[in-house]
Amino acid sequence: MGAKITMSSPASIKNHPLHPMLVALPIGLWIFALVCDIVFAAGGAPAWSTVALYCIGAGVIGALLAAVPGFIDYLSIHEAAMRRIGTYHMLLNLCAVVLFAVNFWLRFELPATSRVPLILSIIGVVGIGISGWLGGEMVYVKGMAVQAVDDLSKKQQAKEQPSRPRRIA
Repeated sequence: MGAKITMSSPASIKNHPLHPMLVALPIGLWIFALVCDIVFAAGGAPAWSTVALYCIGAGVIGALLAAVPGFIDYLSIHEAAMRRIGTYHMLLNLCAVVLFAVNFWLRFELPATSRVPLILSIIGVVGIGISGWLGGEMVYVKGMAVQAVDDLSKKQQAKEQPSRPRRIA
């Protein structure tokens, strides 16, 4: 019999994991910041750069909020291959938060014509794209935090338990 693998998320409300609900905010904000940076670089009004700044700042805050239940979920992973994927996912996300925080800060330090913020936004969005792929691998391919998979695993483990012979009195 194999090792017991717990699939459900410990950071959830009524069996709905919090981490996937919260990551939508920084992902959307950072992608929109990249769109704003592209529009500004293509000759758009300075307001596009300002909107990108606010999106990046709010995205960093949202990512830090999403990281809390994500880390709680990470601590519950015991299967080696899943833990390895989770580690890469977490490290990429932490790098993205740092990168976007630096991006935010540099927008105050560099001239408005600098392309460095645009380049950092591109790198950051590519990074969260790869990280999202890894998150999808854990959930959609491996079944992490999917209640139906957890229930099926428990049923399978129950079937694998050797049955005790009945005593005849």
